[in-house]
Amino acid sequence: MFTGIVEATGRLAAISRKGKESVIRIHCPGLDLSDVKLGDSIATNGVCLTVTELGKDYYCADVSGETIARTGFADYQAGQRVNLEKALLPTSRLGGHIVSGHVDGVGKVVRRTLLGNSLELWVEAPAGLARYIAEKGSITVDGISLTVNAVDGAGFKLTLVPHTLQETTLDDWQVGRSVNLEVDIIARYLERLLTGSPASPPSGLTLATLAASGFVK
Repeated sequence: MFTGIVEATGRLAAISRKGKESVIRIHCPGLDLSDVKLGDSIATNGVCLTVTELGKDYYCADVSGETIARTGFADYQAGQRVNLEKALLPTSRLGGHIVSGHVDGVGKVVRRTLLGNSLELWVEAPAGLARYIAEKGSITVDGISLTVNAVDGAGFKLTLVPHTLQETTLDDWQVGRSVNLEVDIIARYLERLLTGSPASPPSGLTLATLAASGFVK
């Protein structure tokens, strides 16, 4: 598990493609690897990857065909900057929100506007994810926990302050860039609770019963 609070940025130093899979090497002198061991997880642009090789200022990881198909890794090239976060410890502060590192889909930056020292971005999400994105809710974009400031169909607006721009890869994001999206995990579990599934009997909790009890207006 992660929080979406980026600890450092690194660079994709090398990528070796093996059929539908890849092996990547991340150069990350700004990330403290002293407490990392083989088999640990590091969120790399929001993707939970397992460390398979470890050095003083780098780590390697395998990227499965499934991950490549569902994330922006399909288009990544050597030299690209990536956001990095080590796995959450039980004693850590949850400064962002609960992030699993399992990307739900790939969005695209469609508008970029400078507002003084801040940056406003509009991102278009896949249509199937739109129902999980709510104004003032949380979303993870390339591993960064961000607040949704407005929603328009499958598009959503982000407003980034200077500190976030300095500590992440956000300053690299231009119109047309693909970004990894992970919706708020609570929204997914809430949907499952309300709708049930053939594999599990309905809970009896519906939007109608929530409305009758005053929880939905």
